[in-house]
Amino acid sequence: MAARAIVALSLILALVAIASGGASAQLSSGFYSRSCPGMLKAVRSALHPAIATERRVGASIVRLFFHDCFVQGCDASLLLELDDAPGLRGEKNATPNKNSARGFEVIDAVKAAVEECCPGVVSCADILAIAAEESVVFLGGPSWEVKMGRRDSTTASFNGAENNIPPPTSGLANLTSLFAVQGLSQKDMVALRSPHNRPSTLHKLPGPHLQ
Repeated sequence: MAARAIVALSLILALVAIASGGASAQLSSGFYSRSCPGMLKAVRSALHPAIATERRVGASIVRLFFHDCFVQGCDASLLLELDDAPGLRGEKNATPNKNSARGFEVIDAVKAAVEECCPGVVSCADILAIAAEESVVFLGGPSWEVKMGRRDSTTASFNGAENNIPPPTSGLANLTSLFAVQGLSQKDMVALRSPHNRPSTLHKLPGPHLQ
C-alpha cells in the first residue's frame, strides 16, 4: 500500500471512530488494562498471521470497520447474524456488503483468541476497532490511539447499511451529506475516496465500491 494512501486512510479511520462514538460508552485507551491486559497480544496472535498469509486481508478488515461505523456507529452491528431472527435483516446482506465485504472469519479468529485470554470481557466492537488499527500498522502504516469501551449492538440495520454507506454512483452532494452525518468534512471524504489513494499492491482501499 502506498505510504500516502495508508496515512490518509488511517487518519480518516481515526476520525470515523471518534465521530461515530462508542455506543453510549465512555471510551479510554486503558479501558482493558486491568480486566484484560493481554488483549492486544491476543489480537495480534490471530490477526498478524492472517495478514501475513494474505495481505489483502488487512485492507478487508479496515473496510469492515469503515462499513460498521457508518451504520449505527462503531458497534459491531455488521458482524451480527440475523438471518434467523423474525423481522430483522442483517447488514451483511445489504448491497454494499453482500458478496463484497470479507474478513469476517479473521475477526472470528481474533475474537476467539481474545476470549481464550479473558472470556466475556472485550466487546466485538472494540476488537474490530483495534484490528483495523493493527492491520494498518502491520502493513507499514502509522498507528493511532484506539480508545476502547464500546458496547456491542444487539441489533443491526439493513436499511442503514443500504442508505448510509456511500455507493460508487454517489454524486458530490450525496457523498458530502453521507460523510457529514459521520462528522466528516469534504476534505476527509476526498482523502478516503480519492482514486489516487487506491493502492495496486493491496488490491483496494476500503469503500463500498471495492472488492
